[in-house]
Amino acid sequence: MTSVEKLDKNMVFDTKIEREGLVFKSIEEAPFKVYGVFKDEAPDLKTNIWTRMPNDVAKDISIHVHNISRQTAGGRIRFKTDSPYIALNVKNLPRPPMPQLTLVAQVGFDLYIGNEYYNSFVPPSNITVGYESVVDFPTSEMREITLNFPLYYGVEDVFVGIKDGSKLEAASDYLDIPKIVYYGSSITQGGCANRPGNTYESIIARETNVDFVALGFGGGAKGEPSMAEYIASLDMSLFVLDYDHNAPTPEYLDETHENFFKIVRKAHPSLPIIMISRPVYYPKPEEIVRRDIVKKTYENAVAAGDKNVYFIDGTTLLEECKNNGTVDGIHPTDYGFHCMAKKILPVIKSVLGL
Repeated sequence: MTSVEKLDKNMVFDTKIEREGLVFKSIEEAPFKVYGVFKDEAPDLKTNIWTRMPNDVAKDISIHVHNISRQTAGGRIRFKTDSPYIALNVKNLPRPPMPQLTLVAQVGFDLYIGNEYYNSFVPPSNITVGYESVVDFPTSEMREITLNFPLYYGVEDVFVGIKDGSKLEAASDYLDIPKIVYYGSSITQGGCANRPGNTYESIIARETNVDFVALGFGGGAKGEPSMAEYIASLDMSLFVLDYDHNAPTPEYLDETHENFFKIVRKAHPSLPIIMISRPVYYPKPEEIVRRDIVKKTYENAVAAGDKNVYFIDGTTLLEECKNNGTVDGIHPTDYGFHCMAKKILPVIKSVLGL
């Protein structure tokens, strides 16, 4: 029986991980810092879960957004320890696995030491509502750890296991500026990276040391005014608008895109806003039309005197890798996300003066 230090100090549970002195601690307590997600009530599930949006807000936008907001894409746990291993005990929400993504991407966590990937916490192939996993280090020395949350499953609880008596401290802070907010489709959510830390937003965060939230909703980013109002309520240093892939038709995109931008701009008159058309190397005629709709929003803003709006042509994002950087001609692989990040990163650095 292994002790778990949580709100209830007397909680205990069994673990099959065999490591000397293993103790588990709740990520809801200091010195752990959690970014990109927060704990909120889920009345329909009769529990609290990690989520990217408040339950009531997401429910009012659409059932699709409500459900997918509970998938923890972009979430991160950060801390320092000299433990010779890190163990995880995860309680996740059940869902059918997706054939085009690895289980590590869908429900696993990956581990970075500083900005370098080290290893992943691999769930079992028969994953249902929870699992545990462990990553060992060759030595006991102080390391700054980032654990990236799963991209496509919901997570109810996470406990981090370390060797009893090991040092456990708060991680270094991100830069002291507001977070970057990304809004978009399944690509913004991270499909189809092989593991959570390889989304383009995560890559950019490691390169800039700026916090972020990934409001990507596979199939559900429809550019609703209520979503724009929610995003407009957030404190952010930069907003990236990229929902072209989920607009059902070019006409729908044309009807919603500029309005979405204006809602956010009204609340944040000087906020840098980057607009991106869908990343596609071999664009079909309709995709050129869509790109030009997004560009029109940008051009209209510039013509109206807006000096803090930027446009990135999505047809340039995969120039280096072409369709070799995708799973299906649409969703990027790790290679595709790295190609995207290389194109987007210089713009973000320039805009934020980094």
